[in-house]
Amino acid sequence: MPKFSAHDGTELAYHLKGEGPPLVCLPGGPLRASAYFGDLGGLTAHRQLVLLDLRGSGDSAAPADPSAYRCDRLVHDVEALREHLGLDRIDLLAHSAAGDLSLLYAARHPGRLSSLTLVTPVAQAAGIVITDDERRAAAELRSGEPWYDAARTALDKLLDGGDAPELWAAIRPLAYGTWDAAAQELAARSATERAGAEARAQYWAEGAFDPPATVAALAAVDVPVLVLAGELDSEPGAARARELAALFPHGEAAVQRGAAHFPWMDGAGAFVRTVAAFLDPEVRGG
Repeated sequence: MPKFSAHDGTELAYHLKGEGPPLVCLPGGPLRASAYFGDLGGLTAHRQLVLLDLRGSGDSAAPADPSAYRCDRLVHDVEALREHLGLDRIDLLAHSAAGDLSLLYAARHPGRLSSLTLVTPVAQAAGIVITDDERRAAAELRSGEPWYDAARTALDKLLDGGDAPELWAAIRPLAYGTWDAAAQELAARSATERAGAEARAQYWAEGAFDPPATVAALAAVDVPVLVLAGELDSEPGAARARELAALFPHGEAAVQRGAAHFPWMDGAGAFVRTVAAFLDPEVRGG
C-alpha cells in the first residue's frame, strides 16, 4: 500500500480502491483502520476511494508524541495527504468520529476542498452534541427487535455513567439497520481495528475544539456539503443533520431510510445513489 510522511515524520498509509476521480475517505472510531469501509457499498464504481489509515491505526505508524492524536492536530495529516496526492483540491468524505476532523479541516483549509460528504458525522467541533434523550428516542425506534430490551437496558446504564465492556457490546445492534451476520462481523472487528485506548482518549482531548471559531469559519466554506444521516441513528438524527448542514452556505441534509450508523451496509444501493449523485458535478450543478 502507498505511504507518505506526515509533518512530524510519522509514516502514514492509505489504500486505493476503485476507478474514477479520487475521493479521500476519513474513517471514524475514532482512529479505526479504514478497512471497515470496504468498497463503501459499491461507490468504487463511481470514484477511486483514497482510504486513509489515521496515525496509530491500520498500516500507519504511531507517533512518538501521544498528544499528536488530538483531532485538531490530525488536520495536518489530511493536508499532508492532499499534498502527497498532488491535488489542488480534494473531495473529502468522513464517517462518524472523523466528522470532527473533517470539520476542522474545512475550517482551516476551505480553499482545498471541492466537496465535503459527512456520513453519520460526529460534530462536537461545531458545538453539536447529541443529548441522552435523543439517544433514547433513536433506540426506541428499534423496540420491535428481539435484542431491544437488552440493548435499551445497557444504553440506560451507559448514559447513567456505566462503562463495562458488556454494556458496550449489548448496544452494538443499535448501530446497524439490520443486525445480521455482516453487521455482527463488522462489529466484532471494531476492537481489533482501532488504535489503543490512550490514543483514542487523546483524539477529543481538552483544547481540540473551539466551536464558535469553527462555526464562523464554516460559514465561509464555499463548496457543496452533504450531511447524510441514518433514519434509525442518533449520531446525528435528522434534525441535527439539518442543523449541521445549515452551517454551510451550500449544505444539504439527507436521511437514508432503514439505515443506522453504517448506511452503506444498511442499504448499499440507496447510499451509492445519494453520494454518487451529490459528487456528480452535472447533478449538483457545480
